[in-house]
Amino acid sequence: MKKLYVFFLLTTLSFSTRAQSKEKIKASDLTKIKQVGNVAIAPGEKRAVYTLLTTEPQADTPFEYEYRTHLYLVDLDNKNEPVALTRGSESASQPDWSPDGSKLVFVRKVKEKNQLFILPINGGEAWQLTSLPYGAGNPKWSADGSRILFSAGLSLQEILKDSVLNPTGKVPVWSLEKPGFSDNNFIKPAKDTKPNPDGSIEEIRAYLNKDIEDKKAKVINRLNFQGESTTQPELSFSHLYTVEVKEGARPKPVTRGFYSYTQASWTPDGKIIMVTQGDSLQHPDRSKTSRIIRTNADGSAPVTLLSDPNYSFSQPTISKDNRYLAYITSAAALKPATLDQGHIGVLTLGSEARPYVSAFDRSAANLTWSPDSKSLYFTAASNGGFPVYRMNVVSKRINQLTGYNIGINSFDVASNLVIFSKTEVANPSELYTADASFQTETKRSNHNTEWLKGKLLSYPEKRTLTNTKGQTIEYWVMKPSQTEAGKKYPLLVQMHGGPTAMWGPGEISMWHEFQFFCSQGYGVVYANPRGSGGYGLDFMKANFQDWGTGPASDVLAAASDAAKESWADTARQVITGGSYAGYLTAWIVGHDNRFKAAHAQRGVYELTTFMGEGNAWNLVPNYFGGYPWQNEIKKIMDANSPQSFVEHIHTPLLIKHGENDLRTGVIQSELLYKSLKILGRDVEYVRMPGGTHELSRTGNPRQRIDRTLRIYEFFERYVGEK
Repeated sequence: MKKLYVFFLLTTLSFSTRAQSKEKIKASDLTKIKQVGNVAIAPGEKRAVYTLLTTEPQADTPFEYEYRTHLYLVDLDNKNEPVALTRGSESASQPDWSPDGSKLVFVRKVKEKNQLFILPINGGEAWQLTSLPYGAGNPKWSADGSRILFSAGLSLQEILKDSVLNPTGKVPVWSLEKPGFSDNNFIKPAKDTKPNPDGSIEEIRAYLNKDIEDKKAKVINRLNFQGESTTQPELSFSHLYTVEVKEGARPKPVTRGFYSYTQASWTPDGKIIMVTQGDSLQHPDRSKTSRIIRTNADGSAPVTLLSDPNYSFSQPTISKDNRYLAYITSAAALKPATLDQGHIGVLTLGSEARPYVSAFDRSAANLTWSPDSKSLYFTAASNGGFPVYRMNVVSKRINQLTGYNIGINSFDVASNLVIFSKTEVANPSELYTADASFQTETKRSNHNTEWLKGKLLSYPEKRTLTNTKGQTIEYWVMKPSQTEAGKKYPLLVQMHGGPTAMWGPGEISMWHEFQFFCSQGYGVVYANPRGSGGYGLDFMKANFQDWGTGPASDVLAAASDAAKESWADTARQVITGGSYAGYLTAWIVGHDNRFKAAHAQRGVYELTTFMGEGNAWNLVPNYFGGYPWQNEIKKIMDANSPQSFVEHIHTPLLIKHGENDLRTGVIQSELLYKSLKILGRDVEYVRMPGGTHELSRTGNPRQRIDRTLRIYEFFERYVGEK
């Protein structure tokens, strides 16, 4: 017995020594994470290219970083490390292989505009193919290798002045909704009319237009005038061009007019398939549907393949044998408005048969055909992960190929193998190959492996509960990275936004934040409450007209269970969330007093004013069934607004908003902060200069680190060890 005790003691000490020798995840480790992006297999299936996003320190500027994306080449016939194809301060992205596999086209910024470059794979410098003043992106090589299809973004004024895209000087047939004018002729440049503030009405209008041109005024007549970081009074459009692959070639437009054409690619027979707005007689801000069309390479003879006045169609993907068109469809213009997710469709080209729409109850993306055109691969957020699925095009049977504990972010399919980027708790992003069923995988990169060596990680434990609707709620509990027997630790409740986002072990965006807090001695619990994506359409609709009470009860039930852990200190619980979860944070602390501190990030707190504050305003009719000027709807919105319960908030609250965030609008947080300040509550407000709604994911790296540390520092005031 004594020997066993000594053995147990030595084993425990050995494990403890190993654990203590490991290094915790630090705040600055955010800058060490490298993300494997778009993956593309070369013709011949011997090589593949992928993008790698890194965060690089700025020379001579302490604490400042910049994002860079570069191209890497991997040899599929051996196990050599991938080789960097591009380097330097200018990023390279969106690679596409030439049909013979000898060249790549990619995108690089030149004078603040993206342009296309050609890179010979077997040696030689990349050379610039386009110099279009509108920029160039999303390149796709034609099957014969002679041309490249690409897209460019133009403003309304640029189209009006472009003699190639608009040779006759036409104006839109749909109304620009300018009050007092019966047609759109007012936008035509007035010839020989000089700006004069004291002249005729035409000269005064020319003067006012000059003020707009010189950015002295913004005149807004459109409905969706809010971008992500600034107001956008003028409409913009996406058009398609082709360009021969030779120096000095001039791009030729494929599309024209006052419409947008996106998601374009070549079909195997040399035609072009694309997505455009469904109703050409409606203002683009009011046209909610889209259709899929096919044209000749010069844009002539357009044929509509998929169109419906109530539905949108997207992600057109032609099979290699040119027989099938896979796509995604969802309800877009049904009345009353309804929530929907993307559904997989397959159209047999040249057939009179109706398109097949799958009953698969997840939102699919990344549609990819197998080389033999017998299978359609895709990813779908599901149960905390981002698995890959495969549909048999004949039987329509769908099989899940990867699990829920990982995320497949990008992939491509060859005859006998697949290549993919994967996120998992042990490593946020690496490149892998496997057989065509995603089995027997082989790790092909070590971009994060080295800096992760010796790091102490916390692994989530998945649990479930049944909510008040009888639905199964999945949630995960993460222990502090190091615990001591008998010691208690604070518990942090993390919540996702959306509301249709989904978190789990396969989600890369929260990898660093979860690990950082566990390293600082916090336990973390996060759940996917009703309304989350990844659990089917009915689950996603379960928070209709109920943003607060129902989802909050799901989150709090998960928190209550996590608080039963032997290491959890029930007297030291804190909570945070962003966007919709910023809303949910404010809602919870207005209805529950268990938390010692809370942090509401870039949230919505008063639903009726959100109609004007944010570009995500369509969430209001979609989730509440109407508008605030309708009395019954206003009552529901008021009953669901955290601001209505601001007097009940006694939990110390940190509020954060990006100064340029127009998705939710900064006045939302100003209203909540000012109200709590007037009430004399413990509240602090942080504004991030230049920050948008995407601050925590793609924002300035220094501000991202600041954000994480401010959450930690604020919580330490209330639950840190004294």
